[in-house]
Amino acid sequence: MNDKEEKKHSTSLNTEQIEYIRNACIEAAKEGFMDASMSGLCMEGAIEAAIGSIQSLDIHQKIKENPKGD
Repeated sequence: MNDKEEKKHSTSLNTEQIEYIRNACIEAAKEGFMDASMSGLCMEGAIEAAIGSIQSLDIHQKIKENPKGD
């Protein structure tokens, strides 16, 4: 998405939505780290996998799942 499209689709988030997204990122990181560790990756590899899990998280989908921050 380019800058113009991003601004067009941007939305104001409330505190509850931000907390929901933060928790989703934490959960993705935990799962990515655990999966990588169980697959035999070293600590550094598992951390990279955890970061990758956060990067691949679909934030817009998470907002749709919890649009009002409930």
